Amino acid sequence: MREDVQSQAGAVFKRRSFLATTAVAAGAPVIAAAAPASAATGPHSGPTEPAPPGAVARLLAVPEVGRDIEWLRSALQVAVELELSTIPPYLCGWWSIGDRGSHAARLIRRIIDDEMYHLGVVSNLLVAVGGRPRIKAAAPTYPGPLPGGVRPGVTVYLSGLTKSLVQMMMTIEAPEEPLALSDSASHSIGAFYGAMLDGLRAVAPEMSARGQLSARIGSDELRPVRTLLDAEHSIDIIREQGEGTSSSPADSFADDHPAHYYAFAEIYHGRELRQTDEGWTFTGAPVPFPDARPMARVPVGGWSQPSNPVQQLLDRFDSTYTTVLTSLEAAWADGGPRALGTAIHAMRALEEPAVRLMETELPGSRSTYGPQFHPLS
Repeated sequence: MREDVQSQAGAVFKRRSFLATTAVAAGAPVIAAAAPASAATGPHSGPTEPAPPGAVARLLAVPEVGRDIEWLRSALQVAVELELSTIPPYLCGWWSIGDRGSHAARLIRRIIDDEMYHLGVVSNLLVAVGGRPRIKAAAPTYPGPLPGGVRPGVTVYLSGLTKSLVQMMMTIEAPEEPLALSDSASHSIGAFYGAMLDGLRAVAPEMSARGQLSARIGSDELRPVRTLLDAEHSIDIIREQGEGTSSSPADSFADDHPAHYYAFAEIYHGRELRQTDEGWTFTGAPVPFPDARPMARVPVGGWSQPSNPVQQLLDRFDSTYTTVLTSLEAAWADGGPRALGTAIHAMRALEEPAVRLMETELPGSRSTYGPQFHPLS
């Protein structure tokens, strides 16, 4: 959906089996875990209902023998919502940066590309097993929690790039944080994806490429999922790129970049991650924190009584955002490449009103407005 991001200078990063101590050193927050509840299942076919609060805990509480095709569809719909929910806050952080060529801007840009790719992957997977992603109805409200009860206690909000926003991004991506308590109390986002992969292996559903999409997204190629091997490969990529796994600069691909958590941590600490005699530390080349437009946090319910020009920008943004959501949903409901092209065109059109809002001062404040990401009914 975007042109490839220029490769970063410095040491090559790799993404498997990173020591948990590195996450602690990076400042990973400790997240309270939600208690498990009863099982949740999805429909037999057609659009998959948006995940209710606590859906992840209920899904992970289902015994492995009960994880059937309905369980898979429900889990994949949660994954769709999780991937979708990260894109607006990351876009706000990226749009707010003045120098798009800065190291920090390029790191965030690559992560946005990854998240868009992940959304495409899990949508293809859901279609492959007979479901259909619900996107518009599942769009999150900001500020608010992550979908499905992931990382309970964390509030995701929209603002310009600040150290606090980067901390929030790190919290979303932090490796090996618990999602729900079980007998072993060891569930994580990575474990959730692993559970989906185990379920796919156990159920071995017939997979259909009909309705799946192909596209170049950043540096990744979205392709239809036709076999279990395709599904394994797709989920491995998501996990390796930072969706809840430990990530090691010592054990992966030769041309990789930092997984999401560690990329955000480099921005937060102002240094690249390097291996030293003491272990992995943020003591590499400087990563200067970029100058950013001072977009304030969007309050609950959105901006209060904005002027007519600001309201017009907000309405234009939200109308275009609604087009993005409805077109993406249509693309995986047999709308195909034409609908996907409409979504991509609308997504690119979001930036202009967003930046104009970020350059409009709030009355009586040095901060500015910003997009609310409110889908229209």
